Amino acid sequence: MTTVLIVDDQPLQRYGFRMLLDSVPETEVVGEAAQGAEAVRKAAELRPDVVLMDVRMPGMDGIEATRRITAAGGRSRVLVLTTFDLDEYVYAALRAGASGFLLKDARPEELLAGIGAVACGDAVIAPALTRRLLHEFARLVPVRSDGSPEDRRLDSLTEREREILVAVGKGWTNGEIAAHFVLSESTVKTHVGRVLAKIGARDRIQAVIFAYDHGLTRPHPG
Repeated sequence: MTTVLIVDDQPLQRYGFRMLLDSVPETEVVGEAAQGAEAVRKAAELRPDVVLMDVRMPGMDGIEATRRITAAGGRSRVLVLTTFDLDEYVYAALRAGASGFLLKDARPEELLAGIGAVACGDAVIAPALTRRLLHEFARLVPVRSDGSPEDRRLDSLTEREREILVAVGKGWTNGEIAAHFVLSESTVKTHVGRVLAKIGARDRIQAVIFAYDHGLTRPHPG
């Protein structure tokens, strides 16, 4: 059973999400919030597995709410719902610690699968956004080149783990990585887990940020 906190300033939107989540036995809606401060308070009180987070809300927005929820170090992971038009909010949410992004017009089965994946510790980005999101994020993020102590984390990676990190930074799925390196998907999953642990990344999205920050991945032309 995955517990979910729904955060959206539109009552009808919250109602629609609740109807969907209540229709399947795998999820349980434990609460709702109409704006960021309320979301932070309820996340601390209810400790849901997943916070389904809208971005643009009056008062504290979804970005700041995401930052505060993830900074608290609790069990809750944040799945952000966004429109197709990518903007600075999306990149800010990445930095704030969101574990995934889905479009608000996603199919019901996509939303349910995304909630399940995030609850299990995976990162989720809507297929329509993945490559474009990573390309735009890379274009906006300055590459770290100051030789800071953080870079020492790279020294702990084996050559294969570094290759896996680069692939994750490009937005490749486990299947794509397995095909490229002629490995089984279970082996790739093991490698990814070790990489995340060594660099201190919460999930794949944070590994992508790490890869771009340290110049391991560059935006593709065009």
